[in-house]
Amino acid sequence: MSLTEGGRYVARNADIIAALVAFNAAQIEAHAATPQGVGWNSANAQTVRFDQVLKVIRRGGADVSLNDVGSGYGALHDYMRATGIAAEYRGFDVTETSMERARALHPQMGSSRFAPMAELSPATYSVASGIFGLRLSFDEARWHAYILDTLDLMDANSREGFSFNMLTAYSDPDRRSGDLYYADPGRYFDLCKRRYARNVALYHDYDLYDFTLVVRKERPARAD
Repeated sequence: MSLTEGGRYVARNADIIAALVAFNAAQIEAHAATPQGVGWNSANAQTVRFDQVLKVIRRGGADVSLNDVGSGYGALHDYMRATGIAAEYRGFDVTETSMERARALHPQMGSSRFAPMAELSPATYSVASGIFGLRLSFDEARWHAYILDTLDLMDANSREGFSFNMLTAYSDPDRRSGDLYYADPGRYFDLCKRRYARNVALYHDYDLYDFTLVVRKERPARAD
């Protein structure tokens, strides 16, 4: 049986995924289903970032779906419900521990709503919040290749657009951590404009040490 597109992605990035699985399992064990359990320092920072990546959604309805890439314990799903965002939610993660916790917290959704990254499938939109910041011991070139591979996968599975956030290179030098990746906003804005779509928005105005990029595609024409 041949691998799916998502399966090939997982195979290509097995080294990084193994390191992230080990880190995330330890975080969840220590902090349970909380923002700290997925690497955020506060609930407020988590929700601010959710607001930014969800800017990609331009319409709601029964035919609108959203892939949450790096879904953790499903906090984005809960936030979307609490704020009335109408879209079919699908969570994907590389960590089985995270998916098990998400399924336990959302039994009404069915196990298919929280699935491995290898099963990522097309949706109206895709978002990724917080998955590019923790570089661990990987060098910058390898980490950038992983980011690009992830964005390519999101692009291929997003009909109308996708969004993601990254820690910013404009962070104060004395507050940086050696195991984190601080990206040049201009570099990734240019990459998205040249590689994915003409319409790209960069948000760097929400008082956190990161930025968000929203890639908007032309909405497919209806076949009448």
